[in-house]
Amino acid sequence: MLYARSRAMPASFAGLAVSMAAIWFFARDHWTRLPVSLALLVAISVTAIGLSGQDADLDRTAAIRWAPRRVLHLLLIGGLGAGAALLPRLWEAERVPVEIIVRNAGGLLGLAGIAAVLFGGAFGWTLPLFGFAVTFLVWATTSSADGAHLVVTWLFQPAGVAEATWTAVVLAVAGLGSYAVFGNRR
Repeated sequence: MLYARSRAMPASFAGLAVSMAAIWFFARDHWTRLPVSLALLVAISVTAIGLSGQDADLDRTAAIRWAPRRVLHLLLIGGLGAGAALLPRLWEAERVPVEIIVRNAGGLLGLAGIAAVLFGGAFGWTLPLFGFAVTFLVWATTSSADGAHLVVTWLFQPAGVAEATWTAVVLAVAGLGSYAVFGNRR
């Protein structure tokens, strides 16, 4: 419980519930790839602020190695984000495939892990937000079927696009691996 409070998890969960309710309210009749990707971005960004503790010296006194905790923490964030985006599938008529939700959650989660390593845990939201903004701008202003375009616009590609899936897998593995090994920047 001390770990959860030191990582601001109760506040993150409250922010997650409020933000998901607001996004669903505004997109309730159009739960398509864009609102789902936005919901994943907000869910992962809100919960990623707790990727660093309050005191580095206190963190060093832990009896258990930090790598497993870091991986579990990131996976919990991804699971909560994916769960929050999957929940409206219970009552919405227009359903986004689960593959897209899992793919996008993994990629955004990896970006959060990389951001925590580069900028610190409190700024774990920066790369997912930047990645979403760049992806959305390129997706909304251009259209192409070449590989580079599919890689850059991975968040908004339909299910079954190999370039989008591999981009998300690479981001997820890089983020989980770097955060597990190096931890957050102090």
